[in-house]
Amino acid sequence: MRRVIWSVLTGLGVFFIVLALMLRFFVPGQSVKFPLNEYSKITLEGTGLSYFSAAQVQEFSGVTMAATNTTAGNVAAADAAGSSRIAVWRSFTAIEDLTHHAPFQYSTEQLAFDRKTGVLINCCGTFVGSDHPHVSGQGYVWPFGTQKRTYQVFDTTLLKPVPYAYAGTATVDGITTYVFVAHIPSQQIGTQTLPASLVGLPGAEVTLPEFYSATKTDWVDPVTGTPIKFDLKQRYTLQDSSGATRLVLFDGDLTSTPASVAASAASDNSNANQIRFVEIWGPLGAGILGLILLVAGLVLAARRPEGQYEEYEAGEPVGSAS
Repeated sequence: MRRVIWSVLTGLGVFFIVLALMLRFFVPGQSVKFPLNEYSKITLEGTGLSYFSAAQVQEFSGVTMAATNTTAGNVAAADAAGSSRIAVWRSFTAIEDLTHHAPFQYSTEQLAFDRKTGVLINCCGTFVGSDHPHVSGQGYVWPFGTQKRTYQVFDTTLLKPVPYAYAGTATVDGITTYVFVAHIPSQQIGTQTLPASLVGLPGAEVTLPEFYSATKTDWVDPVTGTPIKFDLKQRYTLQDSSGATRLVLFDGDLTSTPASVAASAASDNSNANQIRFVEIWGPLGAGILGLILLVAGLVLAARRPEGQYEEYEAGEPVGSAS
């Protein structure tokens, strides 16, 4: 019975030690990934904003606005990609003038990305509005184990990546985050044709270049690669040939609401705890249990039961007759 017990203990000890090694060095690479069936909703708000309402053909200023973004995983598109490393998410953003209770703008996009790095992949019906651009850089998320360096992040207005520079750390709802900032200088992104009288120019219609500039800030949990908070300062204008602003299409600062930050932090804490279990607590617990069982089995094997010593006369073979 004693031999059976120490054999079982030793075997279990070896098993849990091997399990600890697998949890530490193999399982994280297979299980720590961004989900296929993502669902999240965040709201950004700002006060003192200005914009031009095409519906009412009127400029508004000093208004309060909200941008609500809903993101959901497109599991069918990801399955059609034929690779477990690809996720496809689709998002819909609605911007509303809360002061006048009027819609301002709607937009939608679908992006595919690597489930470990968050880097965008050109596949799976990628689109931004009516465009089907070539994508690159980070998209919805940052990589697991985000570093203190500059990352290229895809800008859905410019349809190209822009640099987000590391700008320090900050605690957001109890989470230590890395702060990344992108400064986008004013640049032309297209043209718009509108009544000349609307912008104080002669003639019936006029086509003016549209310019865009922005400062964007993301607060990112470096463990999970999840943005916890956003701040978007954006300006869209129409300018004439001299560079003078003829019409402000949008100008203002939108930042994550406290409720959105709290929801993002709660979801992120859950994900971070799962990652810590897989990478730290699981391997540590299995390793300690394995060592205890292994040592117990070896100690038990080394001990002889009392009173079970066989004595034989020198030179007398076992079992010989006297």
